Amino acid sequence: MAYILPGSSLDADLYAITDDALSFNRSVIEVVKQLLDAGIRIIQYREKNKSSNSMLKDCITIKKLTEEANACFIVNDHVDIAVLCNADGVHLGQDDLPVDKVRELIGKEKIIGLSTHSPQQAQKAIEMGADYIGVGPLYPTKTKKDVCEPVTISYLDWVVSHIAIPFVAIGGIKQHNIQEVIQHGAKCCALVSEILSAPNIPLRIQELRQAILLAHT
Repeated sequence: MAYILPGSSLDADLYAITDDALSFNRSVIEVVKQLLDAGIRIIQYREKNKSSNSMLKDCITIKKLTEEANACFIVNDHVDIAVLCNADGVHLGQDDLPVDKVRELIGKEKIIGLSTHSPQQAQKAIEMGADYIGVGPLYPTKTKKDVCEPVTISYLDWVVSHIAIPFVAIGGIKQHNIQEVIQHGAKCCALVSEILSAPNIPLRIQELRQAILLAHT
C-alpha cells in the first residue's frame, strides 16, 4: 500500500471513479457504499449526464460516506460542486480551468489533480501547483469518448523516473494488465469499467488486489 496524496492520512492502491452509465443500474450511492466497504480509500465522482442539482445532491451524500470511512473524495471537473460539498479535492482535465486559478477558488488545503498525457504536461502541472497527476491513458479505453490515443507504458516509465509528486496510472487498466502497470512503478491505479461493470464489485476489488500483490513478488 502506497502513500499517494499529500495532506491526507490514507494509503491507497486503487483509485475508483464513478460512472452511472457503467454501473448496471446500481445507483452511484450504492456503488460508493460497496467501494468503501471493500476498502477503497480514494473515490472520484465523475458523472457526465446529470444535472448540477443531482450532482450536488450525490456529492453531499458521498462526502458524508467517505468522511465516515476516512476516505478521500475527489470531484471531477466541477469546482463549484467540490466547494459546495466540501470535497477533499478536484480533478481537472487539460481543457478545464488552470490549476493555479482553481487553487485560488478552493484553497491550499484541498487536493488538485490534473490529467496528463505527455512529459510537457506533467512538468507544467508541477509548475502550476498540482498535488498529483493522472498518467494515461496507458491502454485503449472506451470509458471516455474524448480521450487521446494511449500514451503507453513508456510515458509511465518517464514519469517514474522524472516526477516527484504523486501520480495515478489510468486508462484501460484491467485485471489482466494491472501487474504490468505496477511492475513499471505505479503505486496507485485508477479504474472505472473494470470495477463498476463487475457483477460483484467487492470480489473484483479483491481480485485486483491479489494481482497487485503478485506483481510485487
